[in-house]
Amino acid sequence: MDTLIQQLINGVMLGSIYALIALGYTMVYGILRIINFAHGDILMVGALTTLSALNALNSTFPHMPQLLQLGFALVIAMAVCALLAMAVERFAYRRLRNAPRLAPLISGIGVSVLLQTVAMIIWTRNPLMFPQILPMDAIAVTSGSVDHPPAIVTVTGIVTVSLALIVMIGLWLLVEYTRLGRGMRAVAENPRVATLMGVNPNAIITLTFAIGGIFAALAGVMMASNYGNASFSMGFLPGIKAFTAAVLGGIGNIRGAMIGGILLGIIEALGAGYLGELTNGVFGSNYQDVFAFIVLILVLVFRPAGLLGERVAHRA
Repeated sequence: MDTLIQQLINGVMLGSIYALIALGYTMVYGILRIINFAHGDILMVGALTTLSALNALNSTFPHMPQLLQLGFALVIAMAVCALLAMAVERFAYRRLRNAPRLAPLISGIGVSVLLQTVAMIIWTRNPLMFPQILPMDAIAVTSGSVDHPPAIVTVTGIVTVSLALIVMIGLWLLVEYTRLGRGMRAVAENPRVATLMGVNPNAIITLTFAIGGIFAALAGVMMASNYGNASFSMGFLPGIKAFTAAVLGGIGNIRGAMIGGILLGIIEALGAGYLGELTNGVFGSNYQDVFAFIVLILVLVFRPAGLLGERVAHRA
């Protein structure tokens, strides 16, 4: 039981990060009907920018509290990622909105490779240590026993899940109850009619990419904080998994992206925890990545619309 609880805790933490990344995919798809495969690499830029900002702040203001340094660095990273996402939309997707669907897909993959190459040149190809600013002290959730250690959760994990929930609820409120959210829903339903009603589709789409970039930066810092390192390739696999989460929940559906991310994280964590036992040690936890792609195949075969798939008019 302690092992099950521990894997569920790990899954919720991991799923919160996937959900944040998946929101970027689902918002863009809900409006443009394209998949921004460069989104995962914007996450990578956010993590590495935060690391560079932390180093610069620590050198310039050595007596500044570390949490304050992290706050300033995170704001800088979110601004950089928002601008980068807006640039990706402007130069890689805007002219391809009415092109065949294969064209923006290839463009996104090209931007992904470009971002990884530039990041490798700027930050080197070696993984960089990310400072552990938030405490990693373990908090026991269960009593445990002599043979089985208790299930634990770290302060960093609690902050990760809490922050992800706050951001996801904030996005839902923004889409449902603000003028920008109404504009997003209007453009998603019919851009031409939205233009006649006084909505600027280009501005709405650009802001949607910017919001997705902010979420990607936040997810990148969460990943780097939990795993203790950042590298030029760190965004590719989480980006693919987050896309899977978006498809699982119903791509284009914000609540679906949240639920899909959490579910995928739990499935992956449970697979990592029990795969060795189920296969008598033939396969270990290092095969956990395969579960995301098994889920993707099953969803595409049996429920292509996802768990909360709905009519396009209701997507945002």
